[in-house]
Amino acid sequence: MIRRASIPGRINILGEHTDYAGGCSLAFASQHRLILEAEFIESGVFGEETVVALWSEAGGPPARLNVSSNIPIGKGMSSSAALCLSIVLCVHGDSLDRQDACKEAQRLEHVVLGTPCGLLDQMTMMHSMEECCTLIDFTNLETSTIPYPNSWKFKLVDSGIQRTLNSEDYLQTTGEMNNKLHVREENARVHQALNSTNEQLGGLLNQTHESLRMIGVSTPEVDSIVKSLQSKKGVLGARMMGGGFGGMILVLVEDDGVLPHLPLLVPSKAGFIEESI
Repeated sequence: MIRRASIPGRINILGEHTDYAGGCSLAFASQHRLILEAEFIESGVFGEETVVALWSEAGGPPARLNVSSNIPIGKGMSSSAALCLSIVLCVHGDSLDRQDACKEAQRLEHVVLGTPCGLLDQMTMMHSMEECCTLIDFTNLETSTIPYPNSWKFKLVDSGIQRTLNSEDYLQTTGEMNNKLHVREENARVHQALNSTNEQLGGLLNQTHESLRMIGVSTPEVDSIVKSLQSKKGVLGARMMGGGFGGMILVLVEDDGVLPHLPLLVPSKAGFIEESI
C-alpha cells in the first residue's frame, strides 16, 4: 500500500506570535505544497534522516519515504509543520480527526525538531479552503471560514535571510514572548482586517511589522527591506511573516502590475491523504 499526503504552505495575514498566547490569527493555505509518499514494506524505514526520525517518533510502520516540496525552507511558510503533518497523515490515515492530527504534528515538531511552535501552522494547513482564509481563535481552537476578497492581492518578497526556528535566539525570544501589549493589539488588528478597506489592511500590516520589531523578532536587515517596500508605489503594506529573523515578507499590492516579477498568492485547499495499492 502507498499513502500520499499533500500539505499546503501557510500564509499568515495577521496574528503573528499570538497562537501560544491565546490570541487569534487570520491565515490561508498557499498554492505551494509538500508531498510525502510512504510505501509500506515488510521491514525497515528508508528515507532522509529527519524524515525517518519523525516517522519513527510517530510510530510509523516499515516504509520507504519520499518527500517532494516547493514550500521554501526556512522562509516563514511553515515547511517544517507541513512535513510533520504529512508524517501524521501517512502514519494514521483517516483515523485521526483534523484537530488531533494538528496536535500530533505539533508534538513531533516539539520533540524531534526542537521548535517551540503553537498551532497556527497546522490548523491553517488542515482547516483551509480554496478561495477562503481561516480565522483561528486560540483560546478555544475554533475556526471560521472567511471568503477571500478578490481585491486582496498578496505577494511574497524573499528577504534573502535564512533563519533557523530552533536557534538559540528564537527559543529565547519566544520563551519571553508573553508580551501582552503585542498580543492585545495584534488581536485587534485581526478583527479590524475583517471589515477593512485594502488601504486600511495595508496599514494594519505595517503596524504588525513595527510591533514585531519592538518585541525583538525582526532584524535591521529585514526592517530595511520592509521599509523600502512600504514606500514603493502601489504597495499598500508589508511585513515580515513567520517566526522572525528573516524569511519571507508579505506584501499587499494594489494590483498584479506591482512587483510584476512575483506571482500572486492563491488561497488553496487543506492538507489531505490518498491511498493506493
